[in-house]
Amino acid sequence: MRQAEINRNTLETRIRVRLDLDGSGKAHLATGVPFLDHMLDQIARHGQFDLEIEATGDLMVDAHHTVEDVGIALGQAITQAVGDKKGLNRYGHACVPLDESLSRVVVDLSGRPGLFMAVEFFRASVGQLDTELIEEFFRALANHAGLTLHIDNLKGKNTHHQIESIFKAFARALSLAVMPDPRGVGVIPSTKGTLA
Repeated sequence: MRQAEINRNTLETRIRVRLDLDGSGKAHLATGVPFLDHMLDQIARHGQFDLEIEATGDLMVDAHHTVEDVGIALGQAITQAVGDKKGLNRYGHACVPLDESLSRVVVDLSGRPGLFMAVEFFRASVGQLDTELIEEFFRALANHAGLTLHIDNLKGKNTHHQIESIFKAFARALSLAVMPDPRGVGVIPSTKGTLA
């Protein structure tokens, strides 16, 4: 059962995440930030994960705390759902186009969190979401999922397209990384014997 449920409650946000890595792409998303919901839907659909996220936050300030805390809680859900990582591919990568935009994402379930992101956005916001929060979301997710995560937008002029191609590529890369490797059943894919 590669599933997880996380509840994260702070003075700034209240977040509930349910994740099923072996789902069918169903999503129920209500973060209060419509463009973030649209991007989280890309993760569910293109990763073939079932994903439920409900969030309430101090949006009267701005979306920063909500976006970051959703990233934290989703990262924690990924950690819980993959368990000890035995028999998983560990690595995943994807290049995904959206019209003129092309993004590459590479994931390693290394247990050594790090985000390495090379993206230049051409607009300061899309909908109600500041584009600088995309990096905050993925940093929080990588830190709490124990991922080494490389994100590159190789081409792109339309900021909506850039962000959407990044989220789609992330979904596909993560889906590959968490997929069981039939050659390594019961084996942790590391010479150290641990991914922590």
